[in-house]
Amino acid sequence: MGSATTQSLATARGQLGAAKSVGLETAQQLFDVAGVVGGSTALLAALTSFDTDSAPKVALVKQLFGSLGSTERALVEGLVTSRWSDSADLLAALEELGIRAAASSAHVDIDGELLAFERAVQSDHELELALGSKLSPTPAKLVAVDALLGKKAAPATVAVVRQLVSQPRGRRIGEMLRSAAEIAADEKGYALAHVSTANALSDPQRERLEQTLTARAGRKVRLNVVVDAALIGGLKVQIGDDVIDGSIAARLGDLRLKLVG
Repeated sequence: MGSATTQSLATARGQLGAAKSVGLETAQQLFDVAGVVGGSTALLAALTSFDTDSAPKVALVKQLFGSLGSTERALVEGLVTSRWSDSADLLAALEELGIRAAASSAHVDIDGELLAFERAVQSDHELELALGSKLSPTPAKLVAVDALLGKKAAPATVAVVRQLVSQPRGRRIGEMLRSAAEIAADEKGYALAHVSTANALSDPQRERLEQTLTARAGRKVRLNVVVDAALIGGLKVQIGDDVIDGSIAARLGDLRLKLVG
């Protein structure tokens, strides 16, 4: 992530946090804008140009998205008048703010529902293909999402998943769901630790690991535990870009490299 995008994202997150009326409608409107902008390379280029005069961009937003609420339009105008390291970063920012708005509006922690859906998708090859293939038409993907989640998950979760399958931008479905869960967790004030373990953890083990990782991260950490027999033993933990690989498989791999070297 370039420095311009890092700064612009920080500003956008602050603007969202300061907004007085943010709800699921905010998320949906931001997702709708992302869909329109993402569907036109010319529009995306116009909204991310490096022109010093931002007035034309604001005018374009008012012209194309006049039905936006005042809060939502202010957020979009803030995004298009910011500078981005890459034009695609604007789409990512629209999506992130939408996920954050959805998470803050929900009465449940939607990161858990997103991760549960990720596990369901990863365990069903046909479902993964139906939701992630470029050959699958978007309307069919949306019908599948509504059928699978409509009566089981929070409306905020459904809105987020619909956005992801509508605008994958070259990402795999599992990657998108995990990333969205991390954003939703961050909006709620904690981090997700993705833990791969050869054997299921007992409740005391989970509690100790959570406490250790919370102390290490300097903020509340919640675990997303996946059993992976290929690790043989030990744990592999990932929090954001930070990876701690204490698995036996990793140690054997290091040993092989040393022997070969």
